Amino acid sequence: MAGSDLKSRVVAQNRKARHNYIIEDTLEAGLALVGTEVKSLREGKASLGDAFAQSTDGEMYLVNAHIAPYGPANRFNHEPLRPRKLLLHRREIARLTGLAQRQGYTLVPLKLYFNGRGRAKVELGIARGRKLHDKRDRAKERDWQREKGRLLRGKV
Repeated sequence: MAGSDLKSRVVAQNRKARHNYIIEDTLEAGLALVGTEVKSLREGKASLGDAFAQSTDGEMYLVNAHIAPYGPANRFNHEPLRPRKLLLHRREIARLTGLAQRQGYTLVPLKLYFNGRGRAKVELGIARGRKLHDKRDRAKERDWQREKGRLLRGKV
């Protein structure tokens, strides 16, 4: 068990983010969670599908991240879609708020994980939305690379 504590363990990934957005930069942020949220995350019950980060009153929040209720907690459970405070330095919040206010930029959570010390962290991506033709060009290029590899190996 001591060996597994030193590695980070991914709880949830936002796979569509890299398809729908061009990720220009990433950073790590801590999460302010309540006890039942941590227990639910340790069971791997989280989703980042529609989540995004938003600045409110000089603080950064993770909005629309779904953490399922913890079964044994009964009536002392948390609200699954509540906004969760991101733990960032003041300068980072100011920089991210400035970037997010620029046209076309958004803060998208890429993955939610436990670091080596057992702390819940979220990897945020500073992203620009992809246009439909960009997605098509990317898929076409990926298919061509796959086909080219097959041809070079001699398997048609």
